[in-house]
Amino acid sequence: MKRKPIFRVWVQIVLFVLIALIAVNHGLAESGKGIPFLSSASLHAVCPFGGVVSLYQLVTAGTFVQKIHESNLVLMLIVFASAIALGPLFCGWICPFGTFQEWISRIGRKLFKKRFNKFIPYKFDKYLRFSRYIILGLVIINTAISGKLMFANIDPYYALFQFWTGEVAISAFIILGIVTILSLFVERPFCKYMCPYGALLGLFNLIRLFPLRRNKGTCIDCGACSRACPMNIPVAVKGQVRDHQCISCYQCTSGDGNCPVPETLEFTMKKYPEVKNEN
Repeated sequence: MKRKPIFRVWVQIVLFVLIALIAVNHGLAESGKGIPFLSSASLHAVCPFGGVVSLYQLVTAGTFVQKIHESNLVLMLIVFASAIALGPLFCGWICPFGTFQEWISRIGRKLFKKRFNKFIPYKFDKYLRFSRYIILGLVIINTAISGKLMFANIDPYYALFQFWTGEVAISAFIILGIVTILSLFVERPFCKYMCPYGALLGLFNLIRLFPLRRNKGTCIDCGACSRACPMNIPVAVKGQVRDHQCISCYQCTSGDGNCPVPETLEFTMKKYPEVKNEN
């Protein structure tokens, strides 16, 4: 059983509940029955990806695409700033749809035990992971051309938190169903293969100020870090992890995570000395 940093678990729960309440409150506010002291913003207004897909129209026409607000741009800048320093924290800690997939995966882990998250051979998986960049390109191009939030029609996150409104496209419900089923076999399947925002944030791993580093001098080669990684990154064979799939979840790190040796696997700027082969 994978251990998880308890603080991260509570952050995920609190933010999931908060987004759910905001989604419900938006509908209540329109009928004059909103919850006091709670934002009545729409679900679109609290999604940082809205700022990304609206950038082209904002630069060329000075306006946002349909259903996007200034708040999306502010949230986008905050997420980008944190990603430069710490990588995709949004994916591993904040995104409620990532949390939803993790919760469903707990069932799959109990059903399939060691086979869970290992159904897709690596020789196929390593190429499938780039499919989300194709989706990212298509979403940005189609949104720029149409001036409308095109991704909402296939967005499982939107379907999950707006299923009662009658505003969700059938295609979004279909994608939500597929992702839910896949989550029984693969951890975070949407994050790995389909999420356009995760694809964009994953690129920050290449330049992040605090990358994940493994101290080869103190590492005991137990492989616990690789087994703990929900994104199937072979952490145990790397000195430095800058994989575009890393979500900064801290599940592999020393201390709160799975690494049993203190100060062996950490997100840090410190460079560990190389270990020379005695042979």
